[in-house]
Amino acid sequence: MSNSSKKVASRIRRRKSIRKKIRGSAARPRLAVFRSAKHIYAQVIDDDAGVTLASASSLGIEKTDDEGGKLSVAATVGELLGKRALEASVSAVVFDRGGFLYHGRVAALAEGARKAGLQF
Repeated sequence: MSNSSKKVASRIRRRKSIRKKIRGSAARPRLAVFRSAKHIYAQVIDDDAGVTLASASSLGIEKTDDEGGKLSVAATVGELLGKRALEASVSAVVFDRGGFLYHGRVAALAEGARKAGLQF
């Protein structure tokens, strides 16, 4: 097994462990985060109904050179997701970091969502 496949397998193991404990409901949906090398994706999911209530990603965000790179893009995605979630009448969520460390881009996305008005 190569080093990169070990890292992915470890993250998936951590993700499964987290998902055993975290469940989104209609009253408090789950904010799920996925981070790739280039982009970051986030969804607000009602696990009881099995539907996505709001989503945002860095794919649709125009990045300029004067921005702070991936960290500021992640914060912008968090703010955008927070606005979309509030439009869908969601004010409180459960944060699912998806096996990633709560650090860097994942933390920036969470802070952006808090700044937009979501409660964790």
